[in-house]
Amino acid sequence: MSTFNNSLSEKIQKFGNIAVLILEDASKAAPLAHALYDGGVRVLELTLRTPTALDALKAVVKEIPELIVGAGTVLTPDQVKQAQDAGAAFAVAPGFNPRVVQAAKTAGLSFAPGIMTPSEIEAAVELECKLLKFFPAGALGGLKTLVTLTAPYNHLGLRYIPLGGLTPETTAEYLKNANVAACGGSWIATAELIRNADWDAIRKNAQIATGIAKEIRG
Repeated sequence: MSTFNNSLSEKIQKFGNIAVLILEDASKAAPLAHALYDGGVRVLELTLRTPTALDALKAVVKEIPELIVGAGTVLTPDQVKQAQDAGAAFAVAPGFNPRVVQAAKTAGLSFAPGIMTPSEIEAAVELECKLLKFFPAGALGGLKTLVTLTAPYNHLGLRYIPLGGLTPETTAEYLKNANVAACGGSWIATAELIRNADWDAIRKNAQIATGIAKEIRG
């Protein structure tokens, strides 16, 4: 059984974009969610890098139930449970930790581990992971590296979420590749834009991301 719900994976692939967020102030979660939603973004990843991340996740889930909200930077089995209890629909990690993957499988929480080597891909496949995070995408060489790295595994039906250093331009390039499920974009709502409560700029970036995905994915 795959570690990521097939129906949820298909929805994420349909939308094409995941807004990756670092929230230091949970009180900004609701207006941030509305800015992204109004701009057309439907999938969010709230990274567990701040003390307020779980509270922010709860607030977003409550504020706009239509959003697909995931937890990012899930590094321990305990965080799997915390994310699930907070209402996360899925979780992702920057790396591959078999204990965390197994905890997510046991909990029934859709999970995508991070990969950057063939060995990590093969270890993930052994634990029935079908959706994988390619991180840090930009530093590793972008789409060219992803295509070369994953070529030996194309027959397995794996899909990838590139994240790290993406731009509107590289997002468009990635989304043209059939093996890319969606693109993770921290550029849509940067920490600085969130800190400054610049909801208009975030809404515009969300519209740009949504437009790119619609043009390419239909």
